[in-house]
Amino acid sequence: MTSNGRPTAVDDAGKAARPRKTAARRAQSRALVLPETMTVQYLAEVLNQNPIDVIKQLMRNGIMASMNQVVDYQVATLVSTALGVRTSMAEAPTAAKGPAAKVAGTEDESELVTRPPVVTILGHVDHGKTSLLDSIKNSKVAEGEVGGITQHIGAYQVESNGHPITFIDTPGHAAFTAIRARGARVTDIAVLVVAADDGIMPQTLEAINHAKAAKVPIVVAINKMDLPGADPEKVKRQLSEQELLVEDWGGDVISVDVSAKTGDGIDNLLENLLLVAEIAELKANPNKPAEGTVIEAKLDRKRGPSATVLVQDGTLKVGDFIVAGAAFGRVKAMTNDQGKTVHGVTPGSPAEVLGFGSLPEAGDQFKVTADEKEARSLAGNSAKAHGTQPGQTRALRLEDVVNQVDTDDVKELNLVVKADVQGSVEAVRGALERLVDEDAKVRILHTGSGAVTESDILLASASEAIVISFSIGAEPSAERLADRMGVEIRHYDIIYQLIDDVEKALHGMLDPVYTEVIVGRAEVREIFEGRRGTQIAGCRVSEGRMVRNADVRVVRDGTVVEDSTITSLRHFREEVNEMNAGTECGIVLQGFNDFQEGDILEIHRQERGRR
Repeated sequence: MTSNGRPTAVDDAGKAARPRKTAARRAQSRALVLPETMTVQYLAEVLNQNPIDVIKQLMRNGIMASMNQVVDYQVATLVSTALGVRTSMAEAPTAAKGPAAKVAGTEDESELVTRPPVVTILGHVDHGKTSLLDSIKNSKVAEGEVGGITQHIGAYQVESNGHPITFIDTPGHAAFTAIRARGARVTDIAVLVVAADDGIMPQTLEAINHAKAAKVPIVVAINKMDLPGADPEKVKRQLSEQELLVEDWGGDVISVDVSAKTGDGIDNLLENLLLVAEIAELKANPNKPAEGTVIEAKLDRKRGPSATVLVQDGTLKVGDFIVAGAAFGRVKAMTNDQGKTVHGVTPGSPAEVLGFGSLPEAGDQFKVTADEKEARSLAGNSAKAHGTQPGQTRALRLEDVVNQVDTDDVKELNLVVKADVQGSVEAVRGALERLVDEDAKVRILHTGSGAVTESDILLASASEAIVISFSIGAEPSAERLADRMGVEIRHYDIIYQLIDDVEKALHGMLDPVYTEVIVGRAEVREIFEGRRGTQIAGCRVSEGRMVRNADVRVVRDGTVVEDSTITSLRHFREEVNEMNAGTECGIVLQGFNDFQEGDILEIHRQERGRR
């Protein structure tokens, strides 16, 4: 498959070589069942495509439709056929489906109003992300930052031709993905800033991959056009190599030449952002209790906990009871991005909120409750649910893919690939992209040379991906973050073993890797006759522990003579569950009565291990 996640064609020889599927499974993989009518956004979701791409495909067929508009099955097939996906119509006509009302959290479309788009600026360090935002909002944020580099997350709102646009300024794609790793879908459009004199750099590639993984439309801002060495055509060529074909080159990615220093091209950039937002038809219902996402939170010694929030639905008002994760409180005061006091915040707008009893976390979803009792209850439930680490519920192992493929839960196997050198990266990527299965596709979210970093783990966590490490290790901080967030890092030194494991996972045949662990050993010192012809081995525990009902083997002169189970474990006359090293005990094994002095009893178990 291609790196943007679209399925590739499979030849007949490749199909014949795969394990035989049932007729039902083959039919299901060939035809996608669609209802008689559906919204454009629902169609995009089932086709695993960005709604903007679906709308553009409809426009190519002369059909103008918004994201929330209902289309029939015949229109839907125009899109699915262009994408190479076969479809069939459900037997019984069903009502229009999809998140047409999900966007606003209500089914009454008469209450929906257009909301401002939320834009995130991504790109390589020192390519002018913050300077561009400064130019847009006519302020000097960078001057107040250490070294001119953004040190915090901020949310700002500007107007273009009377239409507001909300910008989230982040320290980079890592923070953008960290919020998404907590389940928050905040960004509507990603602006990729590329310096015209520098071109695409490693962090630019990471930003592209993070934006693609989030499945948000990308608008490219080619910055620093005022410099003598500016070469926008070089940037466009490099973008095409990353499968971002700009409109000037016949593609559908909008690119705008700008200069954050002189302000040239800023108006054109804003106009294009509004155009993309208009096509997406972003709407919300302001006449309901507010819901949204925490962008950042900090503790002020004078004012107490404060949180920058983005309202995504409803209207947030002073006096509302609010809960975000394990934090709750009552809104005491709110200020907008210009520091002015406000009493209500509508969908698509940011605000700083005072009133939380404790600090929420960036990426936490917030909502307004009817009273303090409900807010306290929801916060308590969230604290219990996330008593360990918030990201651990996203744990995904390569072996688990087998079970999920069998239950049709996985259609794509998301991978983050790191290798020792760029040549190895290209070799591994090429080999992985040639793997195709009827039930699952390989989708490579990001590749790079060098050790696995925290950024790689954040991307994997946000996208439920597995990190593949070839001939390279992981940074200690990345290892710790992976353990905390439940992300699997699989290390390989042999490319054939790597390809074989991934291929087996796609085919649903990967055998779990098990490691034998010795729990304890005991030496037989004496033998006693028990009831009904049984033998009792009088033992001394030499290491570990003996456990009743555990699997045990009898080792005699280095040879295993019996595999059995401990049915009775006694300390003198008392039946016990466990005996530790240095103690003496009596042991009875199930179905074994041929002990000899000097026999070694080994308790063992199998544990899942990583290669």
